[in-house]
Amino acid sequence: MKYKIKNPKSISIMFPLYKDKRTVKSMILKSLKILKKTKKKFEIVIVDDGCPENSGKIAQELSKKNPKVRVYFHKKNLGYGAAVKTGLKKCRHDCIFATDGDDEYDVGDLPRMLKAFYQSDLVITYRYKKKYKTTRIIISWVYNIILRLLFKTNFRDISTGSRLISKKLVKKIKLTSNSPFIGAELAIKSKYAGFDVSEIGIHTYPRTFETGSSVSVKNIILTIRDMIILFIRLNLKKIF
Repeated sequence: MKYKIKNPKSISIMFPLYKDKRTVKSMILKSLKILKKTKKKFEIVIVDDGCPENSGKIAQELSKKNPKVRVYFHKKNLGYGAAVKTGLKKCRHDCIFATDGDDEYDVGDLPRMLKAFYQSDLVITYRYKKKYKTTRIIISWVYNIILRLLFKTNFRDISTGSRLISKKLVKKIKLTSNSPFIGAELAIKSKYAGFDVSEIGIHTYPRTFETGSSVSVKNIILTIRDMIILFIRLNLKKIF
């Protein structure tokens, strides 16, 4: 109830990049098309998280033709969560549609998410059907069960990278994770702080060119670490 924006006047689409050179151009063009249809003030914020294959430079070239596209660079790879935090800070508009740069999530879901946003402070998403390899499906299933047990939440699928967030909420919630745990951290802290969090179902289109970095051994370990840290902080009542 604290920060609902019944009719946001402006929208940011934000996504991080890491090994997304095959999809970054289509992501920007799709985002521009969808944002223009909203008839609201808009921007696209992109964060290159130390990409080794110049994804950010592709985005930067497109930004020269459209000032509504802004690109920021990390000098080195700091992690998915770090890139998301940078992007959220750089967004200027009322609400932020945070997604991923690999085109796994459809930016065309924005209008549906906006309808849910009118009744919520944060809109997260769950996948209707997970079209992934069996290993990733199992990891996601176990991850969501652990989160429900640890944090007493009832989110269906907290690990998706597509969400709609109030800019005022971003300023209120202190995010600390640099790992893929960032999405869960945002939802859990928002819920514990008394904000209204809603969920809608979406279709996903998993990348075919490389395995997502979120399921790498390194990121799984970092996610577990950040999960434990948040659990301890919540129990010590030092969340904010």
